[in-house]
Amino acid sequence: MNDSDTSTEAEILPWQKSGRLVAIGGAEDKESDLEILRRVLDLAPVDNREVAVIATASSIPDEIYPIYEDVFSRIGAERMHRIDVRTREDASKSHHIETVKRCGIIFFTGGDQLRLTNVLGGSPLLDAIRECHEYGAVLAGTSAGAAAMSATMIYNGLAADALRKGAVRMSSGLAFVEGIVIDSHFLERGRFTRLMEVGATNPEYIGVGLGEDSAVIFHPGGVMEAIGSGHVIIVDSRKIRSSNVAELNDGEPVALENVIMHALISGYGYDVPNQRYITAAELTEMAGTNS
Repeated sequence: MNDSDTSTEAEILPWQKSGRLVAIGGAEDKESDLEILRRVLDLAPVDNREVAVIATASSIPDEIYPIYEDVFSRIGAERMHRIDVRTREDASKSHHIETVKRCGIIFFTGGDQLRLTNVLGGSPLLDAIRECHEYGAVLAGTSAGAAAMSATMIYNGLAADALRKGAVRMSSGLAFVEGIVIDSHFLERGRFTRLMEVGATNPEYIGVGLGEDSAVIFHPGGVMEAIGSGHVIIVDSRKIRSSNVAELNDGEPVALENVIMHALISGYGYDVPNQRYITAAELTEMAGTNS
């Protein structure tokens, strides 16, 4: 491999590999049109519509599994597998790993993202999930399952008091996507200030705020596509001009200049590398060109 090949490989983000990522803001429709979950299924490899559901984030997995078993069967999944992983020991068991490797879709439920990362982080199961994604499997997550997809994730921080230094708590996520911080239930819980504080302290990150029953698909090449009935808010702090955050003590209010925000609805998109809003007409044209 020559130097140019090495450089090209280093620039490829995890979400630019073969499989798609779908991050869902929570409370996705499970009763009527099921637009988001149907799209997840449609993105699966054509010869593999088996679904692995991982409810590790949930404190009530025995109640969660039957819900998704019913939903995925109704929309045409070949089979749903319960990957019942509750401890780090479970995340090393060969039968879970082999089951995941059979599936074209791997779905993470909501709950507590720290529980999810604590159990899966550095595990053989997580390695298997990454391998599946590289070979074309769809990775999808809702609520906590979406928040944990990023390399750096939010795990706490009251929206009402978030735009103060240190108010938003962050930790390492599962790193399926880099350069992005994802927040769920975004509009319904008034979480704008959470992503603004993230941008003040880490301007290199793009903030993606997912409303309920809304989602983004991360496509190869760095394009995000919004789907669902709700909004996706992009909070881009890469061009901020000034902030007082470095001068503050914890708990003091943050001042921030020139944060750029975009509101996406289903069919609209955002080009992350080029910091560019994509209209529905343009996204449709891009899809036709790439088909």
